[in-house]
Amino acid sequence: MTMATEPDDLLKTAANLPGPADDPTSPWARALAQPTLLGLFLPTFHGGWSASTLPRGTDWSFDYNAALVQSAEALGFDLAFGYSLWLPKGGEGPTRTDLGLESLTSAAALSALTNRIIIVGTVHLLYGPWHPLHLAKFGATLDHISKGRWGFNIVTGHRAAEHELFGRTQIEHDQRYVLADEAVSVLRQLWHDDQPFSYDSNTSWRFKDAYVSPKALHHRPVLMTATGSAAGIGFAARHADVVFIASPAGADIEAAIESLPAHTSRIKQAAREQGRSIRTLINPMVIARETDSEARAYADAIVAHADLETLAGGQKFSSDAHAWRNYKPDASAVIGGNLQLIGSPQTIVEQMVRLRDAGVDGFHIAFYDFVPDLAFFGERVLPLMVEAGLRFEFSSDL
Repeated sequence: MTMATEPDDLLKTAANLPGPADDPTSPWARALAQPTLLGLFLPTFHGGWSASTLPRGTDWSFDYNAALVQSAEALGFDLAFGYSLWLPKGGEGPTRTDLGLESLTSAAALSALTNRIIIVGTVHLLYGPWHPLHLAKFGATLDHISKGRWGFNIVTGHRAAEHELFGRTQIEHDQRYVLADEAVSVLRQLWHDDQPFSYDSNTSWRFKDAYVSPKALHHRPVLMTATGSAAGIGFAARHADVVFIASPAGADIEAAIESLPAHTSRIKQAAREQGRSIRTLINPMVIARETDSEARAYADAIVAHADLETLAGGQKFSSDAHAWRNYKPDASAVIGGNLQLIGSPQTIVEQMVRLRDAGVDGFHIAFYDFVPDLAFFGERVLPLMVEAGLRFEFSSDL
């Protein structure tokens, strides 16, 4: 029997539907048992996260990223994903980011090469070719392929050029979250309902007798989003399991630690008002060496080799993102990351503890030279994170 669902009813009920944290056997519930989440932000685009020509091995190719994910999994990382770009060709600098992998398909392939780590695919929800029924079926299928280790990072698109690339006009900032709210509510009902239902959207999406099978293994895939605005926080509070945040005060570590407690508290309170809990995840660029002076010297060398042409090319694409309003095109932009953790292993972990105390629930880490820097992190930094109570000792048997 077909069930008709009204838009207002859908929006009211979606936030109360169960998620992967409600199933204690899910990979996401296992990840949440850690004191802080640990993720790897993959360099799936040329140049990785740093607009610098200082020699390194970082590469955007699938084989390079697959090896990184497998190394991160062996170290006990909880999740891995990269960002997604749909931009016209940018500048001609040596680290230009128009070379790179599409997130959803590459993440799907990575899920088949791993056994434990959660793989997240980034989806531009509003200007791609997506209908919610497509994504519901894709997500359920990928959840089965990965054995419950799948997630969607929902992006609404903050650059006008990306909308225009698809022949569209950029949607006003808050209206994007109205559309995303409805689309994700539809997704959640499709993943949950055992009976077909029909839907006539307030906005763009409509269907008749829709049904998705198989169902996801643990109610639904993990849902993520990145935001700093009131509209985005409201959307995240209703739907997301984890919010990818930036420091409201910019990339400076001291300013970030001062500004983050109020920001993270606001996000978590918004979720509580919906009867939900949510985790916050921040993206630090980690530059770790045996001593603080060695790490600082390496960071200075990265900046000294700045690819100014690529930086200038990226700045020509206008953005209305609220999360980045206080970020400046300075040395931190060359290095990359929401903020930079630079120093000895002890210094890095001390900074992480301070961020944890400021309400950050996890670290989605990037490196300048990924392969050796990840190995150093695993050997020298992770054991100190365990000592500091940021992580439990990892065992592949758990």
